[in-house]
Amino acid sequence: MASAPPVVPGKNAGRAAIRCLITAGPTREYLDPVRFLSNASSGRMGFSLAERAVALGWEVDLVAGPVTLECPRGVRIQRVVSAADMLAAVEPLFQRCDILFMVAAVADYRPAERAPEKLKKTRERLTVSMVRTPDILKRLAAARRDQIVVGFAAETQNLEDYAAEKLAAKGLDWIVANDISRPGLGMEVANNEIVLMSSAGARFPFGPAPKSEVADFILSQVRASVDQRQAALRR
Repeated sequence: MASAPPVVPGKNAGRAAIRCLITAGPTREYLDPVRFLSNASSGRMGFSLAERAVALGWEVDLVAGPVTLECPRGVRIQRVVSAADMLAAVEPLFQRCDILFMVAAVADYRPAERAPEKLKKTRERLTVSMVRTPDILKRLAAARRDQIVVGFAAETQNLEDYAAEKLAAKGLDWIVANDISRPGLGMEVANNEIVLMSSAGARFPFGPAPKSEVADFILSQVRASVDQRQAALRR
């Protein structure tokens, strides 16, 4: 396993702190007042990135779906529920950030209609019409000025092929790919193994390791892109 470079607190001392926006956790798309569609994301990866970014001296905004994790010290957090809620929260924050880590596992679909009252068990089968939720990552990447945009791809097969497609299709700078079909890695657990891929063709595998170490590794690789972008803007 590769070793992540150490995070050095206060490394940005003497210059403007990097402004970082991170999304984390799942979203919930309600069928009725008590039932919803969601996924198994625990939010640990996004919260680990937020905690380690603060240790670097970065300014961090965290937009989190429904999770039970405590907000890391020094992080500004907004808690949301649905994909629409998340979009409304991140759009204004994105305009002020230098880098976006879109870690959240946002639901791809929601029920076309939400029942105003609890649905009763009156039929053997229930058919639910679904519609697409907003593609938050693609929308933000298309609207950016000079921000670095990092996406995440959780897959169960053809990991790097699907991640590369997402990287190109959404116009990202980086993508973090992880295979969630492997026991003990990915969603709902403390460890992860990733392949970090860039639009320039770089490929950096890392892990298995605790998500805090994975976060350090991601930040150490991606921060060079932010530094280069900021240096170019100062010229």
